[in-house]
Amino acid sequence: MAQKTLLVADDDASIRSLLKQLLSEEGFAVLEASTGIEVVEKVKESSPDLVIMDVRMPELDGIEALSRVKATNPKTAVLIMTAFGSSNAAIRAMELGAFDYITKPFELDKISHSVKRVLDYQDLTQEVEVLRDEISSLVQTERIVGNSPAMQEVYKTVGKVAKADATVLITGESGTGKELVAEALHFNSNRRSGPLVKVSCAALPESLLEAELFGHEKGSFTGAMTQRRGRFEMADKGTIFLDEIAEMTMPTQTKLLRVLQERKIERIGSNLPIKVDIRIVCATNKDLQKQVEQGKFRDDLYYRLNVINIHMPPLRDRKEDIPSLVEHFLAKHRYSATAQPAAISEEAIRRLMEYNWPGNVRELENVIERAVVLSRGQIITSRELPFGEHDAGEGEEGEGGEEKGDSSFFKKSVAQFEKDLIMKALRDANGNRSKAAEMLGIYRRLLYAKIKEYGLEGYPPKGR
Repeated sequence: MAQKTLLVADDDASIRSLLKQLLSEEGFAVLEASTGIEVVEKVKESSPDLVIMDVRMPELDGIEALSRVKATNPKTAVLIMTAFGSSNAAIRAMELGAFDYITKPFELDKISHSVKRVLDYQDLTQEVEVLRDEISSLVQTERIVGNSPAMQEVYKTVGKVAKADATVLITGESGTGKELVAEALHFNSNRRSGPLVKVSCAALPESLLEAELFGHEKGSFTGAMTQRRGRFEMADKGTIFLDEIAEMTMPTQTKLLRVLQERKIERIGSNLPIKVDIRIVCATNKDLQKQVEQGKFRDDLYYRLNVINIHMPPLRDRKEDIPSLVEHFLAKHRYSATAQPAAISEEAIRRLMEYNWPGNVRELENVIERAVVLSRGQIITSRELPFGEHDAGEGEEGEGGEEKGDSSFFKKSVAQFEKDLIMKALRDANGNRSKAAEMLGIYRRLLYAKIKEYGLEGYPPKGR
């Protein structure tokens, strides 16, 4: 790994010398500057990985130097040193794009920790940039499929609003593909070179959601051992996708409203506002208007979120898309990496068209993946489908809104779907449960409980 170059800027020669000795011993190449003008010149000449700069500098103060550095080298990270941690100077520095600030007098180990944190974040950002093309290819693979009139309306709306920064609310039942719409909005926008950060509001406990979104300072609450940047900061220059927005508590809704109004956030335990340049895309499977009427969702937040609404139709209302969806999932879920896509019989397609899909496109994908495995990648018949003739039409509502048929079938289908999802995640993560939980968007504790419930303790077998 190439040696990192740091620029230490302070008009006090003793502080520069102390920091240079400390950072050189940790393996960094260290440059020095004693004035703000010198900082700007050396950044242009040497493009250091990180600038550690005092606010009070001769010739050109640290705030103006920071502004000029960010104007010419926006990717250069800057740590500000100040004796006034709550002053207007520190606030202004954060607004101009300083990564963080350090209050004087400082401890040397805090300097080392802050430097390491900045450089680790830079490395992660570079990895994201390297993998961006691969991610784009993945999104192409996971494209939205369907040519029904309802889906044509979705495509038209996405095409019209993708390049705008307007907030978008995606509505629709679970499993209809709301996340794919969020991805399409991001990767067809002017922000596609920035991050797409996804947050499942339903998967995070109330006590952790706020910290996950806004970040926190060290010691701000029990267990906050280090400072942590929140998802809003991570999404800067990109898009944040807030799934299941209706699950937010009222206090968190209030904070989100402020972000929408001011485009600034505050970490828990801090009163310093941090400016964020983000586009917000939300999704919900609930009727937010009804949630507002019931006092469960703020009306002012609802109107802020519902600038552009994109509704994803349920699969039962666009059954003409089922054949093309099946073809897509057969190509995606092959029996082996080198196998050709499985074929499917006309009878099986007929059964799929007759079923009412309470789990929508997500359930259809699960059914096709399961059928590919059971047919060993050959021809899928009705025998490989998890429902028989009597199950066609399952999920239709009868009089009084009650579902027809035995609800145990639906429960079994959902359980099988959940188990298959977990097995797939464990396979893709090579048995790494933490990674699998992250892929599924759930907490490790929940994943461990599900693994035990479905008897998957030894899955996947070693060597697979």
